[in-house]
Amino acid sequence: MPIPGASSIATLVSAAGDASEGGFVFAGFLPAKAGERDTAVEALAGEQRAVVLLEAPHRVAALARALAALGDRRVTIGRELTKQFEEIATMPCARLADWIAADAQRARGEFALVLHGSVPAEAGDLGGRGVGLLV
Repeated sequence: MPIPGASSIATLVSAAGDASEGGFVFAGFLPAKAGERDTAVEALAGEQRAVVLLEAPHRVAALARALAALGDRRVTIGRELTKQFEEIATMPCARLADWIAADAQRARGEFALVLHGSVPAEAGDLGGRGVGLLV
């Protein structure tokens, strides 16, 4: 568990583990309109570095549904980071919407997310270890 500081981004990147390997990209808030948000998610699909996103409580469920298109790609979500009721969880993008819906409290607060880097196709088969290499 990270020690909270003044920055939810730094806190979440440290908690996400491998998110800082190979660097990360700060994308901030994705567009509010569904079509534009889906286009932005499509553009992030090929990003091999981790991507840091921010989201408001009234839009986090819509973002989770959009990220579901990325399937098994991992995402770490941080809620209320640097505050008393902080919560951090890592899961496949396809499960994020269900995770948020499972507890009404999970849709409250401020959110930071780390979309973990994609594994390059040539590094995808590493003997079943589920680890990717970035060169």
